[in-house]
Amino acid sequence: MIELYEKSTHPPASWSGIDDVVIIGGGLAGLFCALKLAPRPVTLLSARAIGEGTSSAWAQGGIAAAVAEGDSPENHARDTVTAGAGIVAERIARLMANEAPARIHDLLAYGVPFDKDLEGRLQLSREAAHSYRRIVRVEGDRAGWAIMDALIRTARATPSIRMLEGYIAEEVVLEGRYVAGVAARSRHASGTVFFPARAVVLASGGVGHLYSVTTNPVEANGDGVAMAARAGAILADCEFVQFHPTAIDIGRDPAPLATEALRGDGATLVNGAGERFMAGVHPDAELAPRDIVARAVFEEVMSGRKAFLDCRKAIGAHFAEKFPTVYQTCVDAGIDPARDPIPVAPAAHYHMGGVLTDANGRTSLDGLWACGEVSSTGAHGANRLASNSLLEAVVFAARIAEDIQGLLPTPKTAAWMPLKPVAELGEEAMPDAKIVDLARTTMMENVGVVRNADGLKRALAVFSALERGCRTTAVQHMLTVARIIAAAALARKESRGGHFRSDYPQTDPALARRSYLTLEDVETMAAQAPAADGTLEKIRKEMVA
Repeated sequence: MIELYEKSTHPPASWSGIDDVVIIGGGLAGLFCALKLAPRPVTLLSARAIGEGTSSAWAQGGIAAAVAEGDSPENHARDTVTAGAGIVAERIARLMANEAPARIHDLLAYGVPFDKDLEGRLQLSREAAHSYRRIVRVEGDRAGWAIMDALIRTARATPSIRMLEGYIAEEVVLEGRYVAGVAARSRHASGTVFFPARAVVLASGGVGHLYSVTTNPVEANGDGVAMAARAGAILADCEFVQFHPTAIDIGRDPAPLATEALRGDGATLVNGAGERFMAGVHPDAELAPRDIVARAVFEEVMSGRKAFLDCRKAIGAHFAEKFPTVYQTCVDAGIDPARDPIPVAPAAHYHMGGVLTDANGRTSLDGLWACGEVSSTGAHGANRLASNSLLEAVVFAARIAEDIQGLLPTPKTAAWMPLKPVAELGEEAMPDAKIVDLARTTMMENVGVVRNADGLKRALAVFSALERGCRTTAVQHMLTVARIIAAAALARKESRGGHFRSDYPQTDPALARRSYLTLEDVETMAAQAPAADGTLEKIRKEMVA
């Protein structure tokens, strides 16, 4: 056995021997929850250096909040419900919109340098499906980075937060029906470390890396959903995956993002012939809900006409000043966005589904909370409203912290105990690149922007076959979540929001309700829906070869 004495930025003498709260994830939701829990002792586990590999840091547009004169939380909630295509939990949407201004003030207090005018008022932009300018931003397209930078600096200076970097959570451990802690693997030494906890908070991010074309970092592989599902948690709305319509199509993985704020400032979508195509698709044209814009772009790309974001007239010479991140990405790829249209394509961007939670972030498992993209609060319905993702993360992270503070007694502190592995492991087998590549391609082709029953059954067969051949927990988690999304998509026989079925292209009013399932349900559905083209046998032979 190896004793792991982890480095900490804080003196160990003040640390509790038994972790009171363990937070899985070093993105916005995890950090904000940890800060709101202070001075309660918290251990925050991050697979990489804090802030790295998180979708939060990559967010460009900003965070939505009704803080402008003439706007209101009621307007914000109404826009959220409208974008969510009929299945938003309206009480949750109202709660989120009402608490948004307070969370913006929290972020300002933590040092986030939101853009302001000369009189000190927040500068706001508008994005698709918002009826008002309500996107609070930083330097045009640097909101995610700036928010994370401020929170990381604040968290590192907070004595009650122990940040353990390089720990990959692998299992939510149960004792009977109660969550007892987290088993995690260290990147720095062999062995699995058990972190006992009275409360575990999942803040592990989304699922975008399950797709071969995505704007998400490699770490967005669904670990949190898989761990919760394997522990028996109820999941919700897993079929709803949002594809961002304007990922910059330059062959990079992940694909860099052309923020929606560009269209909010007047940029248009054109095809290879220079024809603007959104005006004939939706009354709001480029500012239509994301699912509608993504399908229109997808159709242009699949038809061979290609798709481009034309910023020349609306932004032109001011591009580098207003949108420095996108500008530099384009220049590095040999594109001058002030003079050239930007090639774009849809890419997996955000998962509206996840681990079912209530208004306080509680899951169906006692002792387990979830917030951020790993959760499904019902706030987004079938199609997330732009810039509501960062907002949902901070609103429910704060509510979880308040819930835990009220539920658990104040912890006693003791000498900080060293971490000890509970099981010795041999040298870790690297994830099989062939399995991962095939799974990601299968997701994009069969569980992507447009779906149908045959493709979804084929995907389920592929994932089942691949799961039998993989050797690592990380890849097993990816395949588990891939099966969950495909099974949920197969079950919803209609088109709604981010879920579009070519064999059921209409929205069915009778299905205007959220969906719920467990991993046991997925297993049953997969067994009852074998692929009709011999996919399973072909994949088995290919993997053996």
